[in-house]
Amino acid sequence: MIKRIEKYPILSLLLFVIVMLGFTIDAIPVTIMEARNFISAREMLTDDNWILTTMNGEARYQKPPLPTWITAFFGMLFGMKSVLALRWPALLFMASIGISTYLLSKKLKLDKSHSLINGFIVLSSFYVIGIIIEAPWDIYTHGFMLMALYQLFLMFQKQKTPIRHSLLFVLFMACSILSKGPVSLYVLFLSFVIAYSVAYKPKGGTLHFLKLFSLLVFGIVLGGWWYFHVRVADPETFAAITERETSNWSSYNVRPFYYYWSFFVQSGLWTIPAFLSLLYPYMKSRVSNLKAYRFSFFWTIIAVILLSVIPEKKSRYLMPVLIPLALNIGFYIEYLVREFKNISSKKETFPVYFSFGLIGCIACLFWMIWFFSNIALTGTLLIRFIISALILLVIGFYIFKFLKRKRMKNVFYLIIGFMLIIGLIALPIAKSHIQDDYKPVSELINAGVPLYSLNKVSPEAIYNYGDKIAKIKTKDGILIPEEKEFNLLTNKEDPNNIKALSKLYHIIFLATYDLNTSPKNTRAHKSRLVNQLYRLSLKK
Repeated sequence: MIKRIEKYPILSLLLFVIVMLGFTIDAIPVTIMEARNFISAREMLTDDNWILTTMNGEARYQKPPLPTWITAFFGMLFGMKSVLALRWPALLFMASIGISTYLLSKKLKLDKSHSLINGFIVLSSFYVIGIIIEAPWDIYTHGFMLMALYQLFLMFQKQKTPIRHSLLFVLFMACSILSKGPVSLYVLFLSFVIAYSVAYKPKGGTLHFLKLFSLLVFGIVLGGWWYFHVRVADPETFAAITERETSNWSSYNVRPFYYYWSFFVQSGLWTIPAFLSLLYPYMKSRVSNLKAYRFSFFWTIIAVILLSVIPEKKSRYLMPVLIPLALNIGFYIEYLVREFKNISSKKETFPVYFSFGLIGCIACLFWMIWFFSNIALTGTLLIRFIISALILLVIGFYIFKFLKRKRMKNVFYLIIGFMLIIGLIALPIAKSHIQDDYKPVSELINAGVPLYSLNKVSPEAIYNYGDKIAKIKTKDGILIPEEKEFNLLTNKEDPNNIKALSKLYHIIFLATYDLNTSPKNTRAHKSRLVNQLYRLSLKK
């Protein structure tokens, strides 16, 4: 089986993503960032707002439109209500990161097996998977940037700028900027160039580097056309949004410089191998290609440093670091595959047995989830749970078996199989754990009564509703709707405004609409997903 996977590496990486998440990822609730993307995509289709993008009818220029265009295209084909279809573009870009990692590894003169290991590591890293739903713009900007860097690496190596590589570099660079501005340019591109300069010492004449610089400038200008257009078409709104977004860099979510020092934890299953792979004195005598290892090591460390100097810090900003980190981890895994049978030192073998043995234990004991949780399983979900538990038990057994025999390649691919089964079969079980108070706003779309909001309603609720929800409360006061009777949705109790409205309307509380799938009094329960619905009728 492993030989067949290695025979078709690109297809294997693509199928891994599609099979793991392509049919089940809709089991995870829509996040706030996703909802914003989906709403803007819906309004592109309904209101034709393709350039001057909107969310709930209001200008939204915080993010460039390319990811939303792609989402809108899938929504046009499969419908804007299909969360699965709307998440497929992000899944495909996740797969592209794995494929680009594989191709770049090959150009680093790593063998086919090692390169494929690198590709699977990045695709199975925790935050690479998590980012596609937590911050969907990121997977696009970093996916495109990695494609651009692959072309740049080829031009560095050839010391030439062939027309095909030049055009692709400019195109992918522009698409990256049109996905989330200069974010990836700063984190991935700059750290890549510095790391390459340290590890490989770029060769070529002045003319060659002037050509590369001109291509970079052309890509930035091409990717920046949307910003220039919006700046001209809607200058006041654009300026206000830009000022607010810029101020966040220094005043919002400010964290200390060392906040990202535990970045390797974001690789999830690969946390311990990631940490060990960063021990340069330990690794430098064990890797098969020291120059390539130095490149991935410096690329990772420099990217973390660049992120650390920015005052605003969030865990999800670390996602691009996981790309060079995957290359780094790959060197450690390749070393184990090659030499583990010959390692006798307990200091070296213990972390391996502990790390991979822990995954084996989780696989073997997956069935115990049923006994230590409140999950009520019936029907197909029960069947899924039983199948998942049995397959994972077998995977866990073989992880221990091959660990004992020190066949590390088999152990590695069993861990990839573990991830595959969790996504393909076990993930939909999450749908069974929905709190009793769950009540979707989408029930109101066909109520036959106009719906307004008193204050800001969460993006998740607006997407769930299926259309815009106009606000009657503005900075100038409360706007009185034309309708004599309408429904009013409010995210929080607002007695002063309700009292003011009661002078004009008869007000009846109808219901609470709660989009939380997690129980109350838990960290996962979010107050912004709870809304109260009132019926207002004009007094005679």
